[in-house]
Amino acid sequence: MQNKATTGTMACHVVAMPYPGRSHINAVMNLCKQLSSRVKYDILITFVVTEEWFGLIGSDPKPDNIRFATIPNVVPSEHVRAEDLSGFFEAVSAKLEAPFEELLDGLHGPPVKAIIADSIMAWPIHVGNKRNIPVASFWPLSASMFSVFYHFDLLKQNGHYPIQTPDTERDDTIVDYIPGISTTRLADISDRLFHSNNEKMRELITEAVSKVTKVQYLLSTSVYELESQVFDVLVPKFSFPIYPIGPISINNQFQLENPSNDNTNNIRSETVPEYIQWLDSQPKVSVLYISFGSFLSVSDTQLDEIVAGIGTSGVRHMWVARENVTKIKDGCGDVGFVVPWCEQLRVLCHPSIGGFWTHCGWNSTLEAIYAGVPMLTFPITADQHSNSKQIVEEWKIGCKVNDKKKIVCAGSEEISLVRRDEISELAKEFMDPESNDTKLMRNRVKELQKSCQLANSKGGSSHKNLDAFIENISPSNSET
Repeated sequence: MQNKATTGTMACHVVAMPYPGRSHINAVMNLCKQLSSRVKYDILITFVVTEEWFGLIGSDPKPDNIRFATIPNVVPSEHVRAEDLSGFFEAVSAKLEAPFEELLDGLHGPPVKAIIADSIMAWPIHVGNKRNIPVASFWPLSASMFSVFYHFDLLKQNGHYPIQTPDTERDDTIVDYIPGISTTRLADISDRLFHSNNEKMRELITEAVSKVTKVQYLLSTSVYELESQVFDVLVPKFSFPIYPIGPISINNQFQLENPSNDNTNNIRSETVPEYIQWLDSQPKVSVLYISFGSFLSVSDTQLDEIVAGIGTSGVRHMWVARENVTKIKDGCGDVGFVVPWCEQLRVLCHPSIGGFWTHCGWNSTLEAIYAGVPMLTFPITADQHSNSKQIVEEWKIGCKVNDKKKIVCAGSEEISLVRRDEISELAKEFMDPESNDTKLMRNRVKELQKSCQLANSKGGSSHKNLDAFIENISPSNSET
């Protein structure tokens, strides 16, 4: 039997162009997997990556109706991206458009009905409009951060950009004029992206977001129920639909049987990884899951303090560490388990997990809420500070580790550091099932978990929004 994805008889052809970074590629691929799972629609998805990224993910399992297409490595390697973020972003903005256009013009199969592209890249909008192909702008961060970028001129008007004041003065500056955003400190929405030495990168991102007015759809990875006040402000501003469709990392494999249930390990898999076997052997709600993401990380000095603090706390933990594995294993004692990689959502949904020490990436934040796990927040850069504020101050489902940081001398310079004794005490209290604060956080995150899971289940807000988007781009509702 022939596969319709290869015979050119698919009714709807979508081209997906993610920003070439790990979390962005993961997010867009998760969206594509959700699109492909809608069985009542015939969909072919062409997923565009650089040749380097195809070498990294090309063998990963995916549905038959998702195919890879590659463009040359015209941007710096993923392995050096962190060394010059602004330079990398400039290369993405300047060098990807031409090879993408060439690829688009040479694609085989049914006509392209829509382009899905990261909102932080402006050029796909230009490409789609030239060819009369509808563009769905994909926003991979929170709706709150979209509002910050879209209304960036308000920061200038209020004298809060460019940032030139000392950090101690800048951090506590109150911002209360961003539509849909509750009163916040400047530090919680700005960080390095808005610093004067990142002017070019900030300009490129805000330019891309401003051009969202020229798209046909805006896809948000958020959940309406989590950020309703932001969506209620944004929706009237645009002539096109805004679809909150998060959390997009949830696909059929990770759907829980009953959205109202507590954490469950109802994850179907033929093989059981060693880390799951270890989690199976631990008491319920006893393990602290630690992960600082796949990109930027903490300093070596801070890592030493975290390792020592977790080690002396005696808290059971599972730590995802891509580097310094020996240091972490030796320093944290025999009540932990260290792995280089794991299926994060599967781990978070495991009944033994009682907390998540996170860098507050948006995908990780949504996955923790979906799994009903409170968070220790440790934001490092960019939108992570805004996400941490929502977790701690607005949703009240976590506490911030960085609030305990102190200025210390490290050689000839002063650095901000959270010391090991603070980490040890915080970890013990956070994981203490008898702590009143912990009980309140766990109860609150369970309430948000229900909302998040219901949104993703059939008839929920995210599920209906994704169906509405597919209906809009299907051939019966679009021009040929």
